[in-house]
Amino acid sequence: MENEKRESLNFIEQMIENDLKSGKHQAIQTRFPPEPNGYLHIGHAKSIHLNFGLAEKFNGKCNLRFDDTNPEKEDVEYVDSIKSNVKWLGFDWDGEFYASDYFPQLYAFAVQLIKDGKAYVDDLSKEEWNEIKGTPTVPGKESPFRSRSVEENLQLFAEMKDGKYQNGEKVLRAKIDMSSPNMHMRDPVLYRIKHVEHHRTGNDWCIYPSYDFAHGQSDSIEHVTHSLCTLEFEVHRPLYEWIIEQLEIFPSKQTEFARLNLSYTIVSKRKLLELVEGNYVAGWDDPRMPTISGIKRRGFTPESIKNFVKKVGVARRDGITDVAVLEHAVREDLNKKTNRVFGILDPVKLVITNWPEDKEETLTAVNNPEDESAGTRDMMFGREIYVDRADFMKDPPSPRKWFRLGPDREVRLKYAYIIKCTGFDEDENGEVTTIYAEYDPETRSGQDTSGKKVKGTLGWVSVKHAVNAEIRLYDRLFKTENLNDIDDDFKNHLNPDSLEVNTKAVLEGSLASAKIGDTVQFERVGYFRVDEDSTDDKLVFNRTITLRDNWEKQQGK
Repeated sequence: MENEKRESLNFIEQMIENDLKSGKHQAIQTRFPPEPNGYLHIGHAKSIHLNFGLAEKFNGKCNLRFDDTNPEKEDVEYVDSIKSNVKWLGFDWDGEFYASDYFPQLYAFAVQLIKDGKAYVDDLSKEEWNEIKGTPTVPGKESPFRSRSVEENLQLFAEMKDGKYQNGEKVLRAKIDMSSPNMHMRDPVLYRIKHVEHHRTGNDWCIYPSYDFAHGQSDSIEHVTHSLCTLEFEVHRPLYEWIIEQLEIFPSKQTEFARLNLSYTIVSKRKLLELVEGNYVAGWDDPRMPTISGIKRRGFTPESIKNFVKKVGVARRDGITDVAVLEHAVREDLNKKTNRVFGILDPVKLVITNWPEDKEETLTAVNNPEDESAGTRDMMFGREIYVDRADFMKDPPSPRKWFRLGPDREVRLKYAYIIKCTGFDEDENGEVTTIYAEYDPETRSGQDTSGKKVKGTLGWVSVKHAVNAEIRLYDRLFKTENLNDIDDDFKNHLNPDSLEVNTKAVLEGSLASAKIGDTVQFERVGYFRVDEDSTDDKLVFNRTITLRDNWEKQQGK
């Protein structure tokens, strides 16, 4: 039994379990440490679930810490969006911290390294440094300023802090090993000069710690027991450990796991920012964006993201996950919880000629066949209804190949009656404008005494009670599967058909009271969410996802 349990644990969970059993840690402390320089994306969702999920599983704690050490790229807007995203995913943090909270302590750590002869102020420009740093196979040369005395370094560093020097004029470097095969260990930058106002500290500081200096020490200050990073930070781990060892502070431990890469998807804040600033999308929360704000607006659910992350799992090596796995998780969750309604995207009027003009009938419709507790709703039925144009053919093939409506063909209107097409009108271009049919009064759903059997069942909307809406049909933002292997500009791979706006759709009357954030399934069409652009006069629905994956068919695969 114990072996079965252990096999179900991923390698990080096994490590934590061993650390707790051995007494290395009495409790675990994790953290989710985003830089507030953009909106979180689906890749961050994996890290959020991992860090907060481990804290929950092992009765530990998880902090939310903002690594805000690059003031020119960071903003309160991003801070607020990150906090909102974490809460939407279903988590809350034990402590809210900022690397900027630790600026005084980090400065003191830097002074300590200078005093110990482990750091120095360097005057070389970036270009000059690049000439001497070497390559992974060629040792670098020492900076001519590496031999400065402790006293001179302390004075220069204090002057840097006091604003005496301009951006790029000086940096503080760790004094490690210019021949190390790991380029991050070749006297890395610990502090740089940035005369930029910070979103929290204002102009109190004009020097800011590098990520590598701030991150590990922030972990240590918070007594983070397990610092979890994606694999690209594996080469940073020796520096992470070196600084902690030199400062003799709490030994936080860094462990790396595979980042989440999705097919047909960009998960880079820099590139996503490029899409936003270039107006390729409507903003960070554009429903085509893989940001958490975007997928929330599109209609994805927190539960579907959780199930997706769980299915992907935690691995030691990077790979690409098929975006269809995410889409399946969304469909699976929405199928369980969304009510079914009728939405006709391409409507054509159908007149039931033997139905009295002034007669209306109340029919009962099932909200969700997957959930009995969802109950039923009333639908009004009358002489004139809308059906989808795709459900009618003027000259259909044999009944064995066409189960929908055509001249002399019978179908059932769901929850209503069986009707038989008696004719149609068309305009000068041959487009059908009106369909005519007769209904059989003995075929009312639930009360059918006719004995008739028809294979086709159509959705419909009462003309009198129809709700007009704008329907935004979203699809994948990119048309190329593996965006990591492209050699040209990633924007060349944008899908030109990622958004289609439909303004002619009609919806059933029950949706007149729909609210922003409501999700529904338009029967036989897909899942939709009421968008924030909706007003009292016009509802806007975003297509979350189709009922089935038709991407490969669209691409001719």
